[in-house]
Amino acid sequence: MVEIKNVTKKFGDFTAIEGLSFSVGDSSVYGLVGYNGAGKTTLLKSAIGVYKPDGGEITAFGENTYDNPKIKQRMFYVPDELYFLPRATMEKMAAFYRRFYPSFDMKVFQNMADAFGLDATKRLAGFSKGMQRQAEMCFAMASRPEVLLLDEIFDGLDPAKRSMTEKIVLEYMSQSGCSVIVSSHNLHDLAGICDHIGLINGKKIVLDCSVDEMSASRLKYRVIFDRDVERDDFKDISVRRFTKDGKMIILTADGKQEDTEAKIMAMKPLLVEKFALTLEEIFLEEMEGSEYDISKIFS
Repeated sequence: MVEIKNVTKKFGDFTAIEGLSFSVGDSSVYGLVGYNGAGKTTLLKSAIGVYKPDGGEITAFGENTYDNPKIKQRMFYVPDELYFLPRATMEKMAAFYRRFYPSFDMKVFQNMADAFGLDATKRLAGFSKGMQRQAEMCFAMASRPEVLLLDEIFDGLDPAKRSMTEKIVLEYMSQSGCSVIVSSHNLHDLAGICDHIGLINGKKIVLDCSVDEMSASRLKYRVIFDRDVERDDFKDISVRRFTKDGKMIILTADGKQEDTEAKIMAMKPLLVEKFALTLEEIFLEEMEGSEYDISKIFS
């Protein structure tokens, strides 16, 4: 169990994250989503104990992670910007990690390298970005962590390796009960692996819920009328997004689903259909208002 309680981190006068709170249970994959620069990396580095929070606390197994070597031995962080020892091969880096992780399993390391098709005797500097990321996953899995922190782990991976990485993480989690936090700016990367999602916007968590709850509770409606209607005709409904194509309206709304549907039916439409929002549509709704007005670029 990882608990992040009202965490704030500043760099001088700049506040990277502010008042963030969420928890990650055992055998759970928590997806942390936000635009580039939203504070995802800062949060993960704080969680692993690289940064000391300026406010709040981060605990794993009931203990603070900062300046706690015993707890860090039970956690592994795969950063977005990878670092390897100069002129190091995968085998040399595996020996390096064995010094810090008592549970490091050389058999798992070799199995992982074989699965990714990596030559553990070759220098990592000669690997592509995607191959280096796969190599770091080999070290992560061989360390057999109880908490796994993954920052933009799918960046640079082709579809086949991305799918394999997902399956490896989920298989390891199911066998070990590991808690996983994986960050990305791309919801497509997280849709097939996470059971919980947290959206960061404006340095804060604006949405924190299970994927199942999210899909069940967030709907869009396609409504067809026998007459022209405008947005003002829906003034009794807390409309969030509204598009019109002739006599067809597509909308999303806040409030209780039953109340929204009752008010739509009271308008006597010809047809009403409802669909679960995709993760991407939910993301765009929650980030509404933070987009730049593109029309200003060439004006």
